[in-house]
Amino acid sequence: MTPIAPLVTSFLRDWLPAHRGASRHTVDSYSYALRLLFLFASERLKIPPSAIALEQLDPPMVLDFLVHLEADRGNHAASRNGRLAAIKSFLRYVEPRVPSALEQVRRILAIPAKKTESRLVRHLTREQVQALLDAPDTSTRWGLRDRALLHLAFAAGLRASELLGLRLDEVAVGPEPTIHVSGKGRRQRVLPIWKQTASALRAWLAVRGTSTTPEVFFNSRDEPMTRSGFAYLLDKYVAVASACCPTLKGRHVSPHVLRHSCAMAVLQATGDIRKVSLWLGHTTVRSTEVYTRVDPVEKLEALQAVVPIRLRRGHFTPPDRLIALLREGGKAPRRYAQSPLPPPGPERQDLA
Repeated sequence: MTPIAPLVTSFLRDWLPAHRGASRHTVDSYSYALRLLFLFASERLKIPPSAIALEQLDPPMVLDFLVHLEADRGNHAASRNGRLAAIKSFLRYVEPRVPSALEQVRRILAIPAKKTESRLVRHLTREQVQALLDAPDTSTRWGLRDRALLHLAFAAGLRASELLGLRLDEVAVGPEPTIHVSGKGRRQRVLPIWKQTASALRAWLAVRGTSTTPEVFFNSRDEPMTRSGFAYLLDKYVAVASACCPTLKGRHVSPHVLRHSCAMAVLQATGDIRKVSLWLGHTTVRSTEVYTRVDPVEKLEALQAVVPIRLRRGHFTPPDRLIALLREGGKAPRRYAQSPLPPPGPERQDLA
């Protein structure tokens, strides 16, 4: 039996960051997926997670774990596929190091990802965004922080990891305010920001004070703000904003919804999907095409540019009830079952 704990340790601490160049967020995501798997296997096998052997993580165990994610934890297919991708990445690392588990590993690698629905992105309207940005109380220090945080999240269309990882040396609030973003896949980009967003940032930096935290935004414990902390603030200010914008009442706004809202604002203002792709830091325009499915402008332009097919004139003639009855072999057709035949008119008497 091969202990699995040393393999997991070397995979997360050495292989991913040093050899694969994975970011801290990727390592955290893979670590969380493996933790869920080992907790499930520990409960199933009635042994501590550290005592699990590689041979015990067979394909039936992994398949049961994937069912558990959807049935018990309520994960969607996309989350299920993400956990499976992390498991497969770990097993690809194990494959050349434990030759005896080759067949087992290949059977797990053959588990297919589940098909997912291609849903429309959720975004906020301009009025909803404005109400949300006006929600923080700017008479307090933390209110200035939260206003700058929300403004930057929307105006720059940043991912949560990009926003919360933004450092002081990556922000320039001079005459031409810009931010230097370290994005997904270690791709970097420079974004200009609105004057209003720069003003909100300057107001926060003026009261930020000295801190050992290099990130622009930190919590009350002088630690970098976490994703859960940002999500908590969003829920808080959505509840405040719903007082003046009823359409926000009861709505869940995630950090990524602000990114989608920025993308839709840029698309509607420019009509250029390539600019949206550059703004969001997408690798290809293909990733950005999802926003064109939500915006009806281009579809309306296409509709107006095409000459519609001419509609042939005509009128509807209802079917003869007697003929319909005879076609059914004496049985009343379903649509006429409740309607008796009309008394014979002059035409029917002539036929007789």
